[in-house]
Amino acid sequence: MQRLTVEHKTIYRYRKPVRFGEHRLMLRPRESHDLRLLSSRLVIQPEATVRWMHDVFSNSVAVAEIRQPASELHIENIFVLDRYPNEDQTFCIDPYAKKLPFSYSAREIPDLGRNIERHHPDPDRKVIEWTRERLSLTGDMDTEDFLIGVTRDIRSSFRYEVREEPGVQTPVQTLELGSGSCRDYALFMMEAVRSVGLAARFVSGYLYDSALDGLKNGTVGAGATHAWVQVYLPGAGWVEFDPTNGSHGGSNLIPVAVARDPSQAMPVSGTYDGDPEDFLGMEVEVEVHSVIAPSPVALEPERRA
Repeated sequence: MQRLTVEHKTIYRYRKPVRFGEHRLMLRPRESHDLRLLSSRLVIQPEATVRWMHDVFSNSVAVAEIRQPASELHIENIFVLDRYPNEDQTFCIDPYAKKLPFSYSAREIPDLGRNIERHHPDPDRKVIEWTRERLSLTGDMDTEDFLIGVTRDIRSSFRYEVREEPGVQTPVQTLELGSGSCRDYALFMMEAVRSVGLAARFVSGYLYDSALDGLKNGTVGAGATHAWVQVYLPGAGWVEFDPTNGSHGGSNLIPVAVARDPSQAMPVSGTYDGDPEDFLGMEVEVEVHSVIAPSPVALEPERRA
């Protein structure tokens, strides 16, 4: 078990006080058998009325209504969680799905359908051909080896860069440029594995970099929100793949939102009433650190009268 604290601060600055429209915040981690949220605090300045909802993917969304005009908008989210990473990196894939190609069961297809479909044009088949090169010549490729290979190849073949501008590059753009951010890598991998019939979805969240706590094996993408991919494997379920770092299994990942498309998992989104030139810029700061969890308390044996 690993206890982590996450501090995520976002500041929007404007030339003059502006009025804010509704803001949607996707900042609360997805609790599950391997992640337990212990405490959480969301602070917004100017003060806002916040209501919570679940979106179509069951992500927790905070909807903030900010009534006071201001020249700065501060959003700070702090939480502490316990993470139970799967130290065994092998996947318990059902026998029929251990080799590519395979077909999902008729029972799962209705729920996976849109995650299998490709979403972006590839008229010259560039993404398809890049993916086919990772398959064996016999066409009988080990599913796990293929996915790990694609994850590592993206990491080694492309040049990582921090992009502050909004939006995501198309997979073809990422391939042609040979570079991209974590969200660009994630979308490229989603479309690549979808081209061989695998269901994939986008994940937004946070990355724990052990180097920040003085340990070895620093990772790429810390200091901001992170993005990666989940691929559905029969028997193993949704498995994490981080092409930015060439890793799999998700032992250092904290998922906040999953979605079919990156546009559906934006950490912070909203509007303001003003001219485009009123917006001066934004700052994002994310810190993820390990916390020493208290040792379990030994209970004295029950005494009977």
